[in-house]
Amino acid sequence: MTQLVVFDYGFGNVRSMVRALQAVGADVTLTSDYRQAYEADGLVVPGVGAFKACVDGLKAVGGDRVIRDRLSDSRPVLGVCVGLQIMFEAGVEGGTRSDGLGYAGGVVERLDADVVPHMGWNTVSPAEDSTLFHGIEDERFYFVHSYAVCAPTDTARGDATNATSSEPNRLTWCDYGKSHFVAAFEHGALYGTQFHPEKSAEAGQKLLSNWIGALHD
Repeated sequence: MTQLVVFDYGFGNVRSMVRALQAVGADVTLTSDYRQAYEADGLVVPGVGAFKACVDGLKAVGGDRVIRDRLSDSRPVLGVCVGLQIMFEAGVEGGTRSDGLGYAGGVVERLDADVVPHMGWNTVSPAEDSTLFHGIEDERFYFVHSYAVCAPTDTARGDATNATSSEPNRLTWCDYGKSHFVAAFEHGALYGTQFHPEKSAEAGQKLLSNWIGALHD
């Protein structure tokens, strides 16, 4: 059975994520222990709330080191919602810019829409040859967020250990208001979704199954 860790650092809907992963057949541990998180077949990093608070909370329990070491060794990591956002270079909230972990190039910014947050079901445009969206290219997923990455780049911050390979980012997009933003990210061992797969019914279960299926490739 696939061994997964949902990283517990105080930010995220961890219980619902654990249940969703168990429902697709994984053996799931909720912990912030470095060794367990490093050795698992896959690591899930959830996140809700403010960008800087999530980064600070993650670093306070050594989560940044776990992620760095896993990606350096091509061990898969899945970030969800703010757990994806913090993988990027920086976030801007309330006019203040804060550093992210820097494994993906781009800045997290407020959505340009009449109504924020973006809350509810929406369609996405999956990347070509996406691992996450295989067989669910036309499905809808559940979003709850006010910020996203609208202008990603292929170059991560220079002082970050990159996520593995020279292959291009595989980006899945979504539209809300005037914003065209990254709904999912795939690059080497690093995966992420801006939406919540654990709240996205059968489509979310299939996406999690696709990710789990890729862990041993």
